[in-house]
Amino acid sequence: MSIKRLHSNKRMSQAVIHDRFVYLAGQTCQDVEGNIEKQTKEVLASIEKYLSEAGTDKTRILSATIYLKNIEKDFESMNRIWDTWLPEGVTPARATVEAKLCEPELLVEICIVACLP
Repeated sequence: MSIKRLHSNKRMSQAVIHDRFVYLAGQTCQDVEGNIEKQTKEVLASIEKYLSEAGTDKTRILSATIYLKNIEKDFESMNRIWDTWLPEGVTPARATVEAKLCEPELLVEICIVACLP
């Protein structure tokens, strides 16, 4: 079985496709000035972009791991954006944890595993 890597550099790929599965790298925002709502919306748009490029969409997400800089402060606000973004009836397995992210301005990072149609 072949492995296809999208948007790769020396360190990582933004997406890897193998055996009908799509694995996305942790997605973060580019505009680090935004609050949790703005950053979450940007991250979800990035997820949609890479899923589409891989040949699938958000209705086929199997698993999501969400990393929040401050879970106590941002969990509810992030969930409101997530719940609006994800269509009803397609909720993936999900974990949300607090983490020290790679840049101090980042508030959220999301990793996704999805399947192809």
